[in-house]
Amino acid sequence: MLALIILHIFFVSFTDKPEKSAPALSPRAIEQRALWHIPTDGMDYPVSPMYQNELRKMGVKIHHVSRWFNGATCEMDSTTALKVKDLSFVTDVEITREDAVPQPPEARRRIHKWDHLFMDDPIEDPLVNTTEEQLALYNLHPLHEAGHKGKGILMTVCDGGFGNANTLDCLSSKALGTFDFTDDKTDIFDAGTGLHGTACLSTIVGSTEEFNGAATDVQYYLMRSEEHDTESPKEMDNLVAALEKADSLGVNIFSVSLGYSWFDKEEWTLPKSALDGKATRASRAATIAARKGMLVCPAAGNEGNKEWQTISVPADADSVLTIGAVGLDSIAAVFSSYGPSADGRIKPEACAVGQGTALLNTAGEIIHSNGTSFATPLIAGMAACLWSAYPKENAMQIRERIIRSTDRYDHPDYGQYGYGIPDAWKAYNMQITDISLLPSEINYQKILRNGQVVFLREGRIYDILGRRIE
Repeated sequence: MLALIILHIFFVSFTDKPEKSAPALSPRAIEQRALWHIPTDGMDYPVSPMYQNELRKMGVKIHHVSRWFNGATCEMDSTTALKVKDLSFVTDVEITREDAVPQPPEARRRIHKWDHLFMDDPIEDPLVNTTEEQLALYNLHPLHEAGHKGKGILMTVCDGGFGNANTLDCLSSKALGTFDFTDDKTDIFDAGTGLHGTACLSTIVGSTEEFNGAATDVQYYLMRSEEHDTESPKEMDNLVAALEKADSLGVNIFSVSLGYSWFDKEEWTLPKSALDGKATRASRAATIAARKGMLVCPAAGNEGNKEWQTISVPADADSVLTIGAVGLDSIAAVFSSYGPSADGRIKPEACAVGQGTALLNTAGEIIHSNGTSFATPLIAGMAACLWSAYPKENAMQIRERIIRSTDRYDHPDYGQYGYGIPDAWKAYNMQITDISLLPSEINYQKILRNGQVVFLREGRIYDILGRRIE
């Protein structure tokens, strides 16, 4: 009787990039890098084709590669993995998913990242908690009236699928394409992928007689990184692949309403001390994306009234815009996850309506639902409107406008509110000349200070936003 060979998923790290071809960047990405004085570096070059081919000769299936971490997500059996680890150009082989018989969905603890309080029936009265009200909470209407609805801004919404989103005229007019970094067999638009991604997308681009998204003029890509059958660290590497693809396309804003802390195997579960923005590739990738000119908007999570309570990955990343949930009364939703990050940074950075949020379902009908997932694209949409008004500003300047406009900027909360609720019109009208000397635009020396990357110029220390540190 033949022995059953079980294939697992591993992340294989390489020693170097011996071949130097052109950077893996689109013309749009290159143009934007030039505008914002962001130099290309080793992370922008592709992973060695020679190394990949050597793995394929050994029967290894490569799912996707990471130029930022110089490695590849690979499928192989344990015996082959040991042989790969001995290769001269391999530094490490890390298992990220065990493909034994997966646990049934009801046995897995997934509610920490998926919004689980859906009310799937259309609401009878669309005037109750309307999109008008939830956009008014952070004063977005004046920006819309001034003509700024995200035109010229390119966005990615990353999720676990977008059920029927391609069939809804109120969503699909400005879609540029899709990318799937999972092993799921269903189409990214299959109804079986659920409502979550479609609902998130609707808060940005949804447009009907009764429904208005936050940034209806943006163009966007849809990406899938979340896998439905298992809960494993591979999903974090799928997210890395999505961030890298978005960077290569010149995406400006990356909205992701996913989070990771618990997994199928207990030994993979992250300790809270790991939520420092550095412990996982996914959080480091979100920070890298920010350094390379992208505004990354992750959801804080829905653990505020559960045992875990705090944020998850990649909400802990540095230089991103993590979003918490409030109601129309500006009070934090009980489920909205708490900050700060493990290293003491304020989280979330901003809040929007995530309690009773007005959304569109897979039939294009207005529903209400709860979750930081839906607050997140609302803020991402606000950012798109601001950026369309100031197209020459960079991601950190747009982020700073949003943070400085919040109602708790001068007295931030280290719990559910962070800096609080932003004011889009205030953000639009403020002067930010005091942060005009951003690190990418000056002669600076990058240094480490208390474990954080800061910048030294003329004997003075600046943070990533260009603010002087005493």
